[in-house]
Amino acid sequence: MTGAVLEILDPGVRTTVQDHPGRIGLQAKGIFPSGPVDHLAFRAANVLVGNAPGDAALEIPMGRFAARAHLRGRVAVCGADGAEVTINGAPVPMWEAVDVRPGDVLAAGTLKGPGFRLYLAVSGGIDVPPVLGSRALHTGAGFGGLDGRALVRGDAVPVGACDVEGTPRLRLPQGLRPGYHRHWEIEVMRGPHAVPGYLTPSDWRDFVTSRWRVNLNSDRLYVRLNPHHFTWTRPDGGVAGAHPSNVLDGGYPVGGIIVNGDLPTILGPDGATSGGFTVIATIVHAALWKVGQLCPGRDTVRFREVDLGQAEALDRHAEFMLDPANLERVVSGG
Repeated sequence: MTGAVLEILDPGVRTTVQDHPGRIGLQAKGIFPSGPVDHLAFRAANVLVGNAPGDAALEIPMGRFAARAHLRGRVAVCGADGAEVTINGAPVPMWEAVDVRPGDVLAAGTLKGPGFRLYLAVSGGIDVPPVLGSRALHTGAGFGGLDGRALVRGDAVPVGACDVEGTPRLRLPQGLRPGYHRHWEIEVMRGPHAVPGYLTPSDWRDFVTSRWRVNLNSDRLYVRLNPHHFTWTRPDGGVAGAHPSNVLDGGYPVGGIIVNGDLPTILGPDGATSGGFTVIATIVHAALWKVGQLCPGRDTVRFREVDLGQAEALDRHAEFMLDPANLERVVSGG
């Protein structure tokens, strides 16, 4: 192998290359941005190893993963609890930069705690070619990432040059790390298709008070929830269709919660950009990371309505966590 690379020994379950914010500005052409489903843990891992927050890194669902480093630098693993991360078999902490040398084997076990995805950043960033302005893999369309696909055993993932010699190792203080759960609360804003034009007040009350189960058939495109019968304010969709959840085709937001008949669905970063179903609520930017940690077939969600001011405050809190000034230096032996 030539150059700095990660040699994939165990790719786990659909590990992909992502960057943040992905391919923005292409929704009118039918392309959602891709990028990490949990942008918070992803960006934290990058900041810890000295990268720009949006540099390309790896998204690892369910935790199982192993790679051999053919490089000298730093790595950081952030995300779901209970991953049991090791280097050469010795445990290493998450949410902290760790030095690696050529030949070191980094591994993570299957997740045992709450959460669903890990993020592995390497100093210098993953250096695959950009496609349409981003290195992120779009799993639905099959472009970006490494050769337009998830990683497989034997892949040599290129890593950019980065000299960390003499720079301090960093970790995210325990008090700033996000909490992971099996029963989640996710902040949303109402609409655009909600009360009073589409949902009744009791429908909206059901939406924000019910405990929604995350369907096993959920991925980076869609997170499906359990069916629910809304009463709606109209008998049908008029010219858009026979069901009151039908609307004339329009654009969808990332994190939009669409309702197709009786099925609420959260739109992921590789999902459809438009369609003919109501969007009854939209997850605020600062809460989108939680969608990336929902475990299919296990977790539940309750939605909490917030206003614009509250959404902006949540965003400021997330950015505070990612400010390098708020990170701790790791002392020798610490």
